[in-house]
Amino acid sequence: MTLTDTKQENKLGFFVRNQTIVVPIAAIFVAFVLGGILILLQGVNPLVAYKAIFSEAWFDSDGLLRTFQKTTPLVLAGLAVTVGLRVGLFNIGAQGQLISAALASALAGIYITNLSPIFHVLVALTCGIIVGAIWAGIAGILKAYRGVHEVISTIMLNSIAIGILDYLVSNPFKEPDQSLQRTKKIAETAVLPNIGVIPFGFILALIICLLVSWMLNKTTAGFRFNTVGKNKFAATYAGINMKLMVVTGMLLSGGLAGLGGAIETLGITYRFEPAFNAGLGFDGITIALLARANPLATIPAAILVGTLRAGGASLQFETGIEPEIVDVLLAITLLLVSAPILAKYLFKGKAQKSANVTSGWGN
Repeated sequence: MTLTDTKQENKLGFFVRNQTIVVPIAAIFVAFVLGGILILLQGVNPLVAYKAIFSEAWFDSDGLLRTFQKTTPLVLAGLAVTVGLRVGLFNIGAQGQLISAALASALAGIYITNLSPIFHVLVALTCGIIVGAIWAGIAGILKAYRGVHEVISTIMLNSIAIGILDYLVSNPFKEPDQSLQRTKKIAETAVLPNIGVIPFGFILALIICLLVSWMLNKTTAGFRFNTVGKNKFAATYAGINMKLMVVTGMLLSGGLAGLGGAIETLGITYRFEPAFNAGLGFDGITIALLARANPLATIPAAILVGTLRAGGASLQFETGIEPEIVDVLLAITLLLVSAPILAKYLFKGKAQKSANVTSGWGN
């Protein structure tokens, strides 16, 4: 073996050992390059376009507040999907769980009265967490006791949630004398404040990330979740209650998505309006895959997506490019970052699928 061969093997070994970091970074880089080509085809310098996005998101006080506001529910949506992945479940239903919780928190903020500010906020947040957990728990029960694949059930539950919420916000809970589909504003006692340009909900989301990371990596419950996610046969052999873990994992995942929806209502929109919550749960999938199901890595991943969402609005004013280019960037990133997972699933033997399909997730 020559020195050149040894160096090449060392480089390959480095990439294999650090694929959790390398794959997302490479996916983001390629997405920005391909996005830049699309921007260039429209006659605009890609560097100017990207500068407009990041300048709006980070170098303007109002833009910075919007960035944190966009990022806050995304952290929790990504964390919700991450928890599901660590248990071997693909929770596509974070969107339905998040918007259901957002409405529940809005109703608690509007119709529950005569409470002190702190207690009112806690009650409204709890309502959101419970509703999100229940909505995800339905899919967990169907998976555990009827073998219904969680991807199918959560997609269906998304559609059901959207239909029910559209009815509720168009009829019994619609703001009077308004043509828009939305509720009244929540009471002042239910509002989550900002600390300067940082929403209090963002700080809460960071704390939750730390707690979930500790739970998954340092506790018995986390060990059981990870064992079920990595190797169901080994988990069964070890005496772990598979059905309980599946249901519990979905309840926790839904509760986190619900908390994201509650914070969106109480700290950002101050009412429930379906248009404001569109796509948050689906962005959570991108974030979880970028983070490779690492709870702490969901924070920078969510900040990146939040930056693109907050800064993308300025593109049309600055360059004439439609802000939907952000969706293109995120779609390319999602495709690239998920490709290794899809390849592993497609080309592994059937006997190894359950054991290995999620073995690369997390730490």
